[in-house]
Amino acid sequence: MSNPPNLERVFELLDNKLISWGAPGVLLAVGINQFAAGAWGRASACVVGAGGLWLIIKVGKRLAPKFDEALDWSIAEGEAWVKRTWNLSAFERHYIQQQAFHFEEDRIEGLERDRDRIPLLEEVFVPLELSNDAYALFHQDQKLAGQELAKQQLAKQQLAEQWHREDSLHIWDLLAKSKSDRRFRTMSILAKGGMGKTTLMKRIAVRYGQGKQPRNAPNLIPVLLRLRSLIDILIQDPPPLLPTLIREHHLATLGEPALTPPAQWAENILRQGRSLIMFDGFDEVPEQHRPQVSQWIEKQIRNYPEAIFIVTSRPAGFTKQFYTAPRPALTVFIKPFSPNQQAQFIRRWYWCQEVALRSRKQRKHARNQAQKRAEGLIAEIQERREDLGYMAENPLLLNMLVSFHRNTQGQPLPQQRLDLYQRIVQLQLDDRPRSRGIRLLLPYPTSIGLLQRIALTMVRAKRTTIAKNSLLQLLQKLPLWEEESVEAPAWVEQILAVNELLVEREPGQYEFPHASFQGFFAASYLVNVENKDQFNANLKQVLKNWNEAIWRETVLLYTAQLSPKLLNQVLRQACQINSEAAQLAADCLREYPRPGKIDPQLQQELEQLTQVVTDAKYQQLEAFLAAQEWKKADEETYRLMITTVGKEEGQLFEREELLNFPCEDLLTIDRLWRKYSNDRYGFSVQKEIYVRCGAKLDGEYPGDEIWKKFGAAVGWYVNQEWYRDILYDGTGVQGHLPKMGEIFYTKPILLSYSSLASRLVNCSG
Repeated sequence: MSNPPNLERVFELLDNKLISWGAPGVLLAVGINQFAAGAWGRASACVVGAGGLWLIIKVGKRLAPKFDEALDWSIAEGEAWVKRTWNLSAFERHYIQQQAFHFEEDRIEGLERDRDRIPLLEEVFVPLELSNDAYALFHQDQKLAGQELAKQQLAKQQLAEQWHREDSLHIWDLLAKSKSDRRFRTMSILAKGGMGKTTLMKRIAVRYGQGKQPRNAPNLIPVLLRLRSLIDILIQDPPPLLPTLIREHHLATLGEPALTPPAQWAENILRQGRSLIMFDGFDEVPEQHRPQVSQWIEKQIRNYPEAIFIVTSRPAGFTKQFYTAPRPALTVFIKPFSPNQQAQFIRRWYWCQEVALRSRKQRKHARNQAQKRAEGLIAEIQERREDLGYMAENPLLLNMLVSFHRNTQGQPLPQQRLDLYQRIVQLQLDDRPRSRGIRLLLPYPTSIGLLQRIALTMVRAKRTTIAKNSLLQLLQKLPLWEEESVEAPAWVEQILAVNELLVEREPGQYEFPHASFQGFFAASYLVNVENKDQFNANLKQVLKNWNEAIWRETVLLYTAQLSPKLLNQVLRQACQINSEAAQLAADCLREYPRPGKIDPQLQQELEQLTQVVTDAKYQQLEAFLAAQEWKKADEETYRLMITTVGKEEGQLFEREELLNFPCEDLLTIDRLWRKYSNDRYGFSVQKEIYVRCGAKLDGEYPGDEIWKKFGAAVGWYVNQEWYRDILYDGTGVQGHLPKMGEIFYTKPILLSYSSLASRLVNCSG
């Protein structure tokens, strides 16, 4: 059978001797003839035409494969686009496009200023990397046994090995796997505040709406539901089923005119497995309603097993205490922004801002200015990794940093998060309005005080939103309105429109741009008191709510504003609550602004306080070890260590985290294990056995034979198999513990033990 015609074949035919020399030769002959006849113009045209035709044939043959590749790519993309959209009805295309339009702007409420262009999500979005920690893959709600357990463990191990071979893991990887593996049809995506959970969900909706999802992604109809806007609906008795919620509530939020779906449309896409349901912000549901909402979510998952479900939340709001229903099968975490991701975002953001100020003819100027400012900010973050690093790892805080950097025209960035919020609030409430000639209804200090009062009222009520009527009732009780000749509703409207430190995401429901702003204002109110009695009353309230999730930001930013002497008093009392409270006290120390030159006596007090906090963190571990409750001690060891490196329970350690694990914490844990086991258990005991088995303390994988030899020595490798039933009855051999829960025997995981052993040497030395 002959080869199909393509550009390369065409140019080969043109390049044969007859054509490649014949056609240009004829033109050349005609040109010479015209020269002889004195027709110089025609002669020149023929000669140039002959040369041009010969050049086209030769160059075309060289470039034909490239042309073919480009043509193949264009055809494939066209086919993929048709495949993605052909099975959508006219209504469905209109719906997903309308939803994409609703979410396509990268809006960061509270950071929108007249000098900043609101970019499209596509322009600045940097793909978020997800944790490929095998430990976090699957949550078992029921005990498995026998052959079923073995099959599940093998599946986990294979998946862990596959994922660890990948440099990064993205949401599209998970959605692609949902086509062949049912476990990927129910997922929870967890991360701390500001890490991009909502932005990731918006990105999915936008890509589907624009028909730009990757080729390997399933063809789905996305439905993005913000749970905080549905609370009143979901706590009804009975709450509506998912199709009703989509039809009567979700579609109405996507703008005018309201979308009118065909009969049974929502029910059909759920049952046919054509829908992707994204429940965003489970942690934003009030604590008292979370168990009820979790049960409702689980019911929808059971009702529509063919659909794909994603639940996003902060880890602290997704514990068994709050999410009481069986959990989604797959749990992943969003990784912090890496330095490379930070640089990508900064460059894209600055390019969007600078190009918006100039015409198309000024693109070169825009590029130069964007590059200059972006590289300056990137360099400052790199140089100040100690104090800016943890802020730049958070996409929301990085957005604040870059916006602040641009609006202050390159002034040095604040050293701490507290400083950043103070400067942003001053910009929004004072500097920016004055530069724009806007007359504010109330003086700057008065507005600050009102926002502080509002924030503390919301924190005390354990809510992130406040209804318009409740807000006005709170404000109108104050006498200042008559004194200032201002109406409270007018001030609220100005704060919304001009200062943007309150936002109205849902009609009649107000909130702060981010939970950390609410915490900042509430903390400032608690700190700025006029007498000792009021300070003690506020301190008592802070300590009473120390471990409440919604108080966390308030606690961190409250302690950051105390003098070292008062900080000492507060954290010592907090450490007496429990080990979890002591962990938060340690975070408070990390957040505490420390000037470059501090009084030596105060510095000594802070160092002593650090030791007090560290000791308090390990009270629970010591209690378990003293009682020889080895399993609980093993689990507590993991909890302490994973939170020390800034991760959440359910994640695994990375090699670098253990190679740089704080020595004081590591040695404290090891000392307690050795003390209460009579030197039978502990990391240093395992390290000595590890070395005797022939391993080097270089943080590298020692090889299969040495690892198996070590596993056999500590009772983890029995009868040529990795032994998963750890002995917690005290009968394990020397070095049997700690093991910190279930482990998958893959090289990346095993490196953790080699890294930990190497770290022990450095800490001990």
